[in-house]
Amino acid sequence: MRISSSTIYEASVGAMQQQSAKLLQVQQQISTGRRILTPADDPIGAAQALQVTQSQTMNTQYATNAGSASDSLTMEESVLGNITSLLQDVRDISVTAGNGALSSNDRAILATDLSGRYQQLLALANTVDGNGQYLFSGYQGGVRPFTAQANGTIDYNGDQGQRLIQISPSEQLAVSDAGSDVFQRIPVAGGGYQDVFKTIDNLVQLLQTSPGGAGLTTGLATALSNIDNALNNAINVRTSVGSRLKALDAAQSAGEDRALQYSQTLSRLQDVDYAKAAAELMQQQVSLQAAQQSFVKVAGLSLFNYL
Repeated sequence: MRISSSTIYEASVGAMQQQSAKLLQVQQQISTGRRILTPADDPIGAAQALQVTQSQTMNTQYATNAGSASDSLTMEESVLGNITSLLQDVRDISVTAGNGALSSNDRAILATDLSGRYQQLLALANTVDGNGQYLFSGYQGGVRPFTAQANGTIDYNGDQGQRLIQISPSEQLAVSDAGSDVFQRIPVAGGGYQDVFKTIDNLVQLLQTSPGGAGLTTGLATALSNIDNALNNAINVRTSVGSRLKALDAAQSAGEDRALQYSQTLSRLQDVDYAKAAAELMQQQVSLQAAQQSFVKVAGLSLFNYL
């Protein structure tokens, strides 16, 4: 079999090109810190890394969702605390109004104070969170939940749902509550419901118009009972929010653990072993140098040297 000079030349150049490509790949691995530069380097590892990266992206979104949920629930918990304090003030005013030494003018002053509390309660019921969503409109976060009518009644414009946020692969968390359940559908003993706005409004009317006596006493007793129901209901809702915040903390902790696991798995699949890569780099450099030196010697051979 005859081997021409061109064949030897092409084979030598091809060998050097192969060695150069291998050397370049190792250099890129070291410079990027990645073992897998293209899927062809490790098809199985590349596929696994893609799956882990997708899971990592979803986990990051869950963390973002959890942060948003925390903001909303923390605000709702704070607002419910303010509502509880306000209702306690209303109760104290009601107790004070039962003092037989008070005059009609004194009770009118208390009624004016209660009217201010009424407006404060309505403002709290229409609180929005940091995302511009109403806390107490149920599922319809963009709808103002409560509006006052000319006849003094308060209309609820939301629904009975709760906005849910996905905070983990298997868990959704309610970040809102229906205002009707907080302010207008308050359970009372013996069945039925009451409206805290109506309770305070009736109390204002009682203090403005009652001359005192048995009628005032009976009206105040009813008001105190209803206010106590409203207080208990607000505390129960606040407890529910606290439970959701606790569940959120657990979900965030689990998410942080998953994030660490994903990072470790990606590192194992993708990151280069620097000690091994450095040794391979030296080996490829030696191989390339040997190929270059061999090419120089082969290229220098000529039949005329022997004639």
